[in-house]
Amino acid sequence: MTSEVSKLCVGYVISKELLCQADRIQNMQLRASMVHQLLCAYRLTELMTVIEPRLADVDDLRNFHSGDYVDYLESVNGSKDLEKHSDDQLDEYGLGFDCPLVSGILDLARTVAGASLSAARALCERRFDVAINWCGGWHHAQRDGASGFCYVNDAVLAIGELRSTFDRVLYVDLDIHHGDGVENAFLYSSKVFTYSIHHYEDGYFPGTGSIDDVGCGRGRYFCCNVPLKEGANDDTFFKAFDSTISPVLAAFRPDAVVCQCGADGLAGDPLGTFSLTPAGLARCVRRVLAAGRPTLLLGGGGYSAANVARCWAQLTALVLGRRLTPDIPDHPFFMRYGPSFDLELSAGLRKDHNTPAYVQEIVEQVQENMKCVDEYLHQ
Repeated sequence: MTSEVSKLCVGYVISKELLCQADRIQNMQLRASMVHQLLCAYRLTELMTVIEPRLADVDDLRNFHSGDYVDYLESVNGSKDLEKHSDDQLDEYGLGFDCPLVSGILDLARTVAGASLSAARALCERRFDVAINWCGGWHHAQRDGASGFCYVNDAVLAIGELRSTFDRVLYVDLDIHHGDGVENAFLYSSKVFTYSIHHYEDGYFPGTGSIDDVGCGRGRYFCCNVPLKEGANDDTFFKAFDSTISPVLAAFRPDAVVCQCGADGLAGDPLGTFSLTPAGLARCVRRVLAAGRPTLLLGGGGYSAANVARCWAQLTALVLGRRLTPDIPDHPFFMRYGPSFDLELSAGLRKDHNTPAYVQEIVEQVQENMKCVDEYLHQ
C-alpha cells in the first residue's frame, strides 16, 4: 500500500453488533464481515477514526417509517415461531420474498439505522469530512414497509439527521437499482435533492426512475434520474454521471452530501446488468468528494460478496489517499477471492446498449431541468 495525498478526516462506523446484524440480511450473508476484514487486511482501518454506532430508538425509526410498520416490527421481534404470523400482514408490510421475516427483525432495523444516524451526527458535529458506513445504504425501504432486501431506510433517516445542521442535502445513488425509497421520501422537498443513476427498463426492479420523474410540488425538478440501458461500461457510466451531476451541483449547491455506493453494477453481479469495475465507481466517488462538502458514504446493493469487498476497499483507499497492492492480503476470508486472488476486476463483455446519442439526450434534459432549480433557488 502506497500513499497519495489526502487531507480528509475520515470516520468509519463499525462494531461487532453492526457486523453481526448486517451479515444476516437476505442474499448478503457474511458480506459485511468480508468487507470489514478486507479493510483490516489492507490496514485501512488504522487510518480512520472509529465511529461507535449507537442503537437507534424506535422513535428514530418513526421519523420516517409509519407507526403501524414500526409497531408491527416491534410486535414480531421476539417471535420464536416465524411461520405463525399472518401472510396478509406480512404482505402488507413487504415482509415476503426478498425481505423475509427474520428473528430479531426490529433489532436488525435499529442497528442498521443507528449506524447511519451515528455517522450523520458525527458529520453534524464537524468531527469528520467524510463518514463511511458500508453496512448502510438500504434505499428501497418505504415509509410503510420493507422492499428489495431493505427493512429500514437508513439513508432517509441519515438525511433527516443531516438536515438538522445542513440546510440543503444532496443524495447521490450509484446503485444499479433506482433509489426509489429515498426519492419517495423527499418527493415534495426543495431542501433534499435526490439523484439516481441506474438501469431502467420494463421488468427491472423496482420499475421506477424514468427521466420524467422529477419530483412534485415544491420539490419539482429537485429529483434527477439518469436511466441507463443494459451493458453500461465505465466510460459510459462516468460520462453520464459527470455530465449530469455537474449541473446538479452547480444549481443546487448542497451543504452536505450522502452518496450510496451500491456495487451491483459491477461486471458479473448476479442481479446486475452493467459491466462496471471498481475503478469506474471510484471515478464517480472522486467527483462527489471534489465538491468539498461533508459527505456520508453508504453501502447498498451487491450480490457477489468478494467483488463488493474489492470495490469498497478501493473506494475507502480513494478517500484515504492510498494505493492498494493488487494481491489480496492473507486474512480470514482469503480463500473466497480465488481463483485469481487479485484486487482488480475486469470489465464484463456485455454489449453496451447506451449510444452516445441516448446519453446526450439525457444530459440535455437534465441541464434544462437544472435551470429551473437554479431559478427557484437563486432568483
